[in-house]
Amino acid sequence: MPNLEHPAYPAATLLQLESLVPCRESQVSMLLSIFGERQQFSFPSIFIYGHTSSGKTYVMQTLLKTLQLPHIFVNCVEHFTSRLLLEEILIQLQSCSSETAQNSHMSCDTLNDFVRLFKQAVESRELQDQTLYIVLDRAEQLREMEANILPAFLRLQELTDRNVTVVLLSEIVWELFRPNIGCFEPFTLYFPDYSIGHLQKILSQNHPPEYSADFYAAYINILLGVFYMVCRDLKELQHLAALNFSKYCEPVVRGEANERDTRKLWKNIEPHLKKAMQTVYLREISSTQWERLQHDDGEPGQLKGLSAHTHVELPYYSKFLLIAAYLASYNPVRTDKRFFLKHHGKIRKTNFMKKHEKTSNHLLGPKPFPLDRLLAILYSIVDNRVAPTANIFSQITSLVTLQLLSMVGHNDQLDGPRYKCIVSLDFIRAIAR
Repeated sequence: MPNLEHPAYPAATLLQLESLVPCRESQVSMLLSIFGERQQFSFPSIFIYGHTSSGKTYVMQTLLKTLQLPHIFVNCVEHFTSRLLLEEILIQLQSCSSETAQNSHMSCDTLNDFVRLFKQAVESRELQDQTLYIVLDRAEQLREMEANILPAFLRLQELTDRNVTVVLLSEIVWELFRPNIGCFEPFTLYFPDYSIGHLQKILSQNHPPEYSADFYAAYINILLGVFYMVCRDLKELQHLAALNFSKYCEPVVRGEANERDTRKLWKNIEPHLKKAMQTVYLREISSTQWERLQHDDGEPGQLKGLSAHTHVELPYYSKFLLIAAYLASYNPVRTDKRFFLKHHGKIRKTNFMKKHEKTSNHLLGPKPFPLDRLLAILYSIVDNRVAPTANIFSQITSLVTLQLLSMVGHNDQLDGPRYKCIVSLDFIRAIAR
């Protein structure tokens, strides 16, 4: 039984729309109820919000195109001034008609000019008998424009006396939009994040024809098991799924396993998913380079990217400061004399160990350290004498700004600032080389 029903549109069209927007049937059904029939006046303005990659833009574009509703779609990041935005709406309005000829470009400097030209364009394009939808994507950019732009779009139907609905798409909530002087309240609709079940269903639809749907669904299940905790972005997951599927299929292609040998397939794909985990969201290398690296069977450390290769250009003493900070974060204070003094005296051997010291310090995480301990370790690992100049202290501040060090506590503490090193062991090894 279809989930989408509306008396104004054919059942076949609604069925096609439902297949194009999986896991968003409730939001589409709500929008259809608000839109009503073509000739009916819809709500003046609709505000749709949700996190990135929750389907807002895709659902609106698919809905309007599938139902063949007259619409204008504008990205507010591309048209970042009020003049560019208003002129782009008027330009697209010229194409919302069966007429092939288009008028020359119309200059629009003020909102009054826009309202006048908009009314003329709607009349000349014979759009009075159906609702025109203006979709403003990345609508949070409207807050950076003139103060009258957002309130005008919210009540554009009233200003123009035309059958028009403005749809705002944003990643932030309406409370951050509302002006202090008040304005017309739009109808708000929330797009929640996709659950793991939704992502499994959506990603499984893209299975290659040469493999069964169950085989590809098992691969997607493995992919989500690895990446779901760190990445909920549907576009990023689609990219990862397409990039790593050939490696997952290798045992089947070579005849070493069949499609049901999940354990063998997992053992083959596991190291490659770990490499992909290092660069999720970063796009450090192209898809072609990634496939070549997989084909060469390189080690995980061979990935030429920020996370693995750690190619970060730092000043000379900043590198030593970062190494000293790492040593201070992961080595106990009582070991400093043994590690960093040449004549540290006799060290007593003892079998006594506290219970928590049996655990690796890398598993316990970095510990905070004071500034004087950092400088003491720095002086011991640098060959030549380093004077505690303002240049050294400014480089410590730069490392905090780059989020390589983290400041613990406040600047006004009497015992001085405390820091913590928040980079990985691979990062420090590459710096030390």
